[in-house]
Amino acid sequence: MIRIALADDHAIIRDGIRALLSGEDDLQVVAEASNGRQLLALLPTVAVDVVLLDINMPDMDGYETLQRLRNDYPQVHVLMLSMLSHEEYINRMLEAGAMGYVLKNVGKAEMHFAIRTVAEGRQFLCTELGIELLHKLCSRGEKAPVEGEKKATCTLSRRETEVLRLIGEGFTTSEIAEKLFTSKRTIETHRQNIIDKTQVRNTAALIKFAVTQGLL
Repeated sequence: MIRIALADDHAIIRDGIRALLSGEDDLQVVAEASNGRQLLALLPTVAVDVVLLDINMPDMDGYETLQRLRNDYPQVHVLMLSMLSHEEYINRMLEAGAMGYVLKNVGKAEMHFAIRTVAEGRQFLCTELGIELLHKLCSRGEKAPVEGEKKATCTLSRRETEVLRLIGEGFTTSEIAEKLFTSKRTIETHRQNIIDKTQVRNTAALIKFAVTQGLL
């Protein structure tokens, strides 16, 4: 069971996340707070594995809260949840110790996958941000290797290559499952296998790898 604490100053967002997580036997919301100070006051009284943490909150914001969490509760993994998509915010939070960063418009299946990934101590970046950061990298002059350049050794199955192509096109886990006539859990498994085989840490790195190695 993954025990989750929500920290967001909007009750409607917390209610929405609860609804997204309902029905998942291994995910349970055990605490809620409207700011970082409230969250830190709750943590000594309840066991938490993952904190879903907003950035812009009154009294104590997400950045200060994240720093306190890393110092006082290093065993708790933090997944940032925000509408801020600028890479400055993403880099700042990841460098401060967050294990992942997702936008508030993320789909149900990707939210589940993000929480499970972060709970295992692995980094996660939602697909929309991965695509956006990849476009920025490409616009700065990074490009796929020309024909004849040596590619990294990486053997993906036909279905894994299909899943990777669809991830690169920006489709969500649910949309990929629908297109390939399979379950979301199967797509999550393929996605994790791809990450393991390519030895990247998150979606942005995965897509960059796929482009630079000519897999997309």
